Amino acid sequence: MKKLLWLCCIWLLLGACTQKETKGEVHMNEQFLGKWEGTIETPNGPLPMMVELQKDSGTLSVPAQGLANFPFQRVDYIDDQVNISIQINGAAIAIKGKLKNDQIEATFQQNGGIFPLVLTAYQEQPITYETVRIPVQNGDLTVALHKASTAPSPVALIIAGSGPTDKDGNSALAGKNNSLKMLAEGLAEKGIATVRYDKRGLGDNQALLTKEEDSTFDQYVDDAVQILQTLLADQAYTSVHIIGHSEGSLIGLLAAQKTDAASFISIAGAGRPLDEVLMEQLQGQLAPNLVNEATDILATLKQGEQVKTISPELQAIFRPSVQPFLISLLKYHPAAELAKVKSHVLLIQGTNDLQVKEADAAALKEGKQEAQLLYMEGMNHVLKAAPTNRAGNLATYADPSRPLHEELLPAVQQFILNGK
Repeated sequence: MKKLLWLCCIWLLLGACTQKETKGEVHMNEQFLGKWEGTIETPNGPLPMMVELQKDSGTLSVPAQGLANFPFQRVDYIDDQVNISIQINGAAIAIKGKLKNDQIEATFQQNGGIFPLVLTAYQEQPITYETVRIPVQNGDLTVALHKASTAPSPVALIIAGSGPTDKDGNSALAGKNNSLKMLAEGLAEKGIATVRYDKRGLGDNQALLTKEEDSTFDQYVDDAVQILQTLLADQAYTSVHIIGHSEGSLIGLLAAQKTDAASFISIAGAGRPLDEVLMEQLQGQLAPNLVNEATDILATLKQGEQVKTISPELQAIFRPSVQPFLISLLKYHPAAELAKVKSHVLLIQGTNDLQVKEADAAALKEGKQEAQLLYMEGMNHVLKAAPTNRAGNLATYADPSRPLHEELLPAVQQFILNGK
């Protein structure tokens, strides 16, 4: 009896301790756990990022800066609040957020700056393509193949635009719109297989370029040629075609010169040399002294020489590590190069494009008179119907729910299948 009483006392003491610990326990909302994505609103523009939250740890990814699954130093939850601490190369980062209406309203703090950040639950994109690896210089290039609804079929290589624009048409700077993903999937449904890819140094192919200063425009062209030659050798395809968007237009037309592609389609492709297009864009954004400096820099780069002294305001455009790429690009005049393309050519230009103008399409047409030219009313640079006002137009750059311009897919499909 005494033994039983002693055991009961121990049980009561343990129960009391447990109750005391529970009383002081910090609760966390289980909704926090999982992957979240959002955009940091910095003075230099939006910066997409992703966090994965776990009970005692987590990771941060910022694709534009090459940061993937970087571990937190610490994460704390208090009911509907979360505090994250991260140390990257001696720099302290703090993310403080509150769960509200199924999203995390937060601030991102680094180097004394505090920026707004809204995180929403990450939506896994269904994989609708096969992954294929193609040998190129320094390794293998990973490409996404959408097989057509029928086989054998034509196949189109889709080449994305400049900077950190991925195979889906999304940019770490501008946001997610899925324009090229929609184009690839739409064509596959219409009986045209498609191949698209992240350029070397980006996304799936980040490992192919470790140093920015090693990048040249001609490497991009060589990669496209390798893909095209692989497709041309494959009996699964009845014909091979090229679709180049923005900077991808120049890559595509140069690759078309070196292969037997049946057709080349330029969408929002520049018709003038890069220095002319770039200065047109910069003149409305820079002070006169910086416009003059940018003009001199471009003139020097066009002569094949690098520039050592760059004003801080122009570093993002003309930093030393990007100058070899610019030098290799400035030697090309798109309209003159298009004249050398033997394939059938279709030129498509949106009338509400903020980056490439109708004058560029007209210049390309001058370079190859027999090319077909289509102006699509209201289409902008990310291939969506968009308003003329700048804010409304730019809003479509980060709206993957907005469909492609209604005339785009039928025009591309008809040209590939019928040659007109």
